[in-house]
Amino acid sequence: MQSSTAEIEQLDQLDGDASPMADGQARLLVSEGEGVADSITVIEPSRGWVSIKFHELWRYRDLLFFLAWRDISVRYKQTLLGAAWAIIQPFFSMVVFSLFFGRLAGIPSDGVPYPIFSYAAMLPWTYFSTAMGNSSNSLVGSANLLTKVYFPRLVIPLASVVPALVDFAIAFLVLLGMMLFYRVAPTWNVLWLPAFLLLALVTALGVGLWLSAMNVQYRDVRYAVPFLVQFWMFASPVTYPSSIVPEQWRTLYGLNPMAGVIEGFRWALLGTETSPGPIIAASSTAALLLLVSGAFYFRRMEKTFADVV
Repeated sequence: MQSSTAEIEQLDQLDGDASPMADGQARLLVSEGEGVADSITVIEPSRGWVSIKFHELWRYRDLLFFLAWRDISVRYKQTLLGAAWAIIQPFFSMVVFSLFFGRLAGIPSDGVPYPIFSYAAMLPWTYFSTAMGNSSNSLVGSANLLTKVYFPRLVIPLASVVPALVDFAIAFLVLLGMMLFYRVAPTWNVLWLPAFLLLALVTALGVGLWLSAMNVQYRDVRYAVPFLVQFWMFASPVTYPSSIVPEQWRTLYGLNPMAGVIEGFRWALLGTETSPGPIIAASSTAALLLLVSGAFYFRRMEKTFADVV
């Protein structure tokens, strides 16, 4: 009796039998002969500039939620201060900035008290820097998972930017208290706040995709990230308003995605005098370019992750 072989494309489910070369497409080869069917799962590495398979991300959404929840649940485990660490960093940074930049240097604050001016900037900045740092080291930190099972590798850096949202929510409560103390009433612009938070997430994920893929092959990346964060903070309007930037240069300045995020937060929450429209438009464009280019670079390099990590 002649045997026939049919190739059926399918995604390999999470199990311990997957090959370490699980960075490409999964195929099921079915051979039929004399009433006996044998199935073999073959993992083929992708070639060229492959597309981003959103249906795979949706199929593995439970894994994404699990990885994000795992990071959240162990974030402050066995710490004395627990979730208070989410407040300590932005609050004490605000105190230092208020003393040196607000009082001694006399940096303008767009008509609002400097402490709340700087703290409103530290909230999105702390989220961005934390999420970017977690994402950049996410693949190396999940090496055991990468080499044993098949799943879309994009799930790992995507899940790593979620836990920092918990810190953001906790620190945001302090900002509400400061707004009451300084009698700063929010306007209807506050409805734009989720959009600016999403812009911060997109920026962190875009940079994180680039750095996480590079970190697999070049471990120097993890040493360079702190310098990148420090430089980027002073290149962003955290301690100063974008109004001190000459108007003809503000759109170019907005190509720093965090400039639009920070000015958007201040505008939405505090009603600052500086109109962030041109900066936000430039920042949104730059953030989308970072995300798209990072995603394609990540997909280009992921076929080597399991072998190199």
